[in-house]
Amino acid sequence: MALQLWETLKEAIIVYTGLSPPTFFTLLALILAIYYVITGLFPSSDHRHEAPRDFEPQMEPLRPPVQIGEVTEEELKAYDGSDPEKPLLMAIKGQIYDVSQSRMFYGPNGPYALFAGKDASRALAKMSFEEKDLTGDISGLGPFELEALQDWEYKFMGKYVKVGTVKPKVPVTEPSESTPRDAESSKPTEDGPSESDDIKNDPSESADVKNDEPPPKVDADKE
Repeated sequence: MALQLWETLKEAIIVYTGLSPPTFFTLLALILAIYYVITGLFPSSDHRHEAPRDFEPQMEPLRPPVQIGEVTEEELKAYDGSDPEKPLLMAIKGQIYDVSQSRMFYGPNGPYALFAGKDASRALAKMSFEEKDLTGDISGLGPFELEALQDWEYKFMGKYVKVGTVKPKVPVTEPSESTPRDAESSKPTEDGPSESDDIKNDPSESADVKNDEPPPKVDADKE
């Protein structure tokens, strides 16, 4: 039965294709191989739509930016990305921005992670990764560095939401030291006898004063 079916199939292949059975099956296998290669390189539209849906649950939605107001540099360090419950913040020229959407760059293990939680104005202007440049102090920068910093600021203003400002440092004024001369001038003079007291207490001087007075006139009629 099987042999009879095979003979019938061979005759049909020869009649309808003009090819020998071995040639026909070789060509059929080659066509199937090409089909699977092409479908592997270009997945179907259904597969393309399903892949993102499988990936979506793994991505957490970004939280809306929260305004934190004015904070000190020390308080800003708490937003360096080490705490996943807090937003990722960074400051430029005293203005704080929420960079949570770029956590891959500014978050832990990112290429710019050392800028997070700080005012990195000086480091960005100089394109420096040194610890000493991680500050908001931009004094002494050249025109090209200031221009580079301005470009960074425009980029942050257009991409991220401003959520606060860095509280400026108040310079501590030391009390001025008084000089010995000032101390002597401000020191009250010691109590001593005044000239009037000397005159009052010296009996000889008072006697001389009395002797200098003219003698009283004597009435001649009384004599």
